[in-house]
Amino acid sequence: MDGTLTVAVHDFQAIKLALEIPLEDDILGHLAALPAGLAKAKHAWLMEHERELALASRPAEGALALVRELAGRGYRLGILTRNARELAHVTLEAIGLADCFAVEDILGRDEAPPKPHPGGLLKIAEGWKVLTAEMVMVGDYRFDLECARAAGAHSVLVNLPENPWPGLADWHALDCMALRGMLAE
Repeated sequence: MDGTLTVAVHDFQAIKLALEIPLEDDILGHLAALPAGLAKAKHAWLMEHERELALASRPAEGALALVRELAGRGYRLGILTRNARELAHVTLEAIGLADCFAVEDILGRDEAPPKPHPGGLLKIAEGWKVLTAEMVMVGDYRFDLECARAAGAHSVLVNLPENPWPGLADWHALDCMALRGMLAE
């Protein structure tokens, strides 16, 4: 969601510095390995920081039109985010797309293992009663693409001028507006 449907604003390096996480470490993986008390305090800081970012979210280029068109065509839409589910709702409200996603179709880091683990995508597929091969995961980072690949779903990389992971993405679109144009082809 962040960086896919919204303009990317997370400064992961600054977050790691604030939480005293080595720059080469994954934030969620690092926090999961900490003692419970320390992890709880750092998760609380992260939630508050991400809440501020969620409230100030702006839609990515073409994201509103893309999601509205997909919803209008009757496609079922879900969100799989490494963020918290609660903050995904805040973000969707902020950009005006909350009505396009059912609450149960939004999975955050507490409802599923964080991407690139495929568990969240498999959970959505099970809830929708579809094969993952019939699903398309749209994302802006390699974790999205790796998750889709591991689950057996298709993937689209968006919001990057070029594809740094050509072996992972089935398709690449400059932004959501370009992806919407690809739907018409």
